[in-house]
Amino acid sequence: MRVREDDDLAGLVTAASRGDTRAWDTIVARYGRLVSSVCRQWRLSDADTADVSQTVWLRLFEQLDRLRDPRALPAWLLTTTRRECHHLHRAAKRELPGATAARLEGEADATADSVDDGLLRRERGEAVRAAFDELPPHCRELLELLLSDPPTPYGEISTRLGMPCGGIGPNRARCLDRMRRNPRFRAFMTDPGPQHTR
Repeated sequence: MRVREDDDLAGLVTAASRGDTRAWDTIVARYGRLVSSVCRQWRLSDADTADVSQTVWLRLFEQLDRLRDPRALPAWLLTTTRRECHHLHRAAKRELPGATAARLEGEADATADSVDDGLLRRERGEAVRAAFDELPPHCRELLELLLSDPPTPYGEISTRLGMPCGGIGPNRARCLDRMRRNPRFRAFMTDPGPQHTR
C-alpha cells in the first residue's frame, strides 16, 4: 500500500511540474492541511498563516520540477513551512517593544544585526514588488491568480485569461524568469532555496 501511495505522489508531482492542473490542485488539496497545521503549531494569526501558506506554495511552484525525490514532498513542505514560520516569528519578535536600557546595552550588537536583517528584508521585499510591478500586465494577472490561497484552478485561469491550460505552465515559467532577470530582484534574492533540489 505504501509503495502505491509513493508512486501516486511521484506521479502527481511529475504531472504538476508539467503543468497538469488537476495534479497541482490535488497536491494543494492533499497537503494544504499539513501546511496549515504547522502554522497552527506556531500559533500564527489567520493573516500570517495566509502569508506563510502563500510563500510555501510559491516556493513549491518554483521548485516543483527540481525536487530530487518527489516522494519527499511532505517532508519538503514541513521543512519549508517551519522555516517560513520561523522567519515570521523572528520578525515579530524584533517588532516588540524593547526591554530595559541595561538589557538593550548588553544586546547592542544583536540589535544592530536585527536592524540590518530588517532593512535587508524590507529592501528585498521592495525589490520583489518592483520586479513584479515591471512585469507585463498578463504576467502580473497570471501570477496573482496562481499565488492566491488556495491557488486558482487552471481551468478557471484558462477561462479568465483566455489561455489554454497547457500554456499556463510555460507562461508562468516565462513570467517568473522575467522576474528573476530583473536587476533589483537578482541583487536581493540570495536565499539558497529548498533543500531537496538538484
